[in-house]
Amino acid sequence: MDTLIDTLHQGGYSCVIRKGTEVRTFHQRGVKDLWELCESEKGFLQGAQIADKVIGKGAAALMIYGGIHEVYADVISTPALELLQKHNIHVAYAQQTDRILNRKRDGLCPVETLCHPLQSLEEMYSAITNFIKQKS
Repeated sequence: MDTLIDTLHQGGYSCVIRKGTEVRTFHQRGVKDLWELCESEKGFLQGAQIADKVIGKGAAALMIYGGIHEVYADVISTPALELLQKHNIHVAYAQQTDRILNRKRDGLCPVETLCHPLQSLEEMYSAITNFIKQKS
């Protein structure tokens, strides 16, 4: 995991994922990269390790939905941490926060807000799908 974390920071990526010997890096903001993987290459996430800059509840739901094995976050929200732990995902992080802020840092992250009251992965996945499709 240390190599993934180093790659995340040195490359300025938003997310780095390793499955076996294959390592992929991602640049998009928010949960779009994870959602796209769940939509088109869910198998790549199965058993993977992920190092991410910021993980909110929505990102955590996508990771679990995809079948990840281990997660590191620079910043993780309490709801995301609780969700990952509930699904027995090994989690390490640098900082924990109550909620994730939006990009302007003047309010809460819309995906975190959207997923906050939801309980099932299916509900969260559907809500995130609708959110991303509305933004496209």
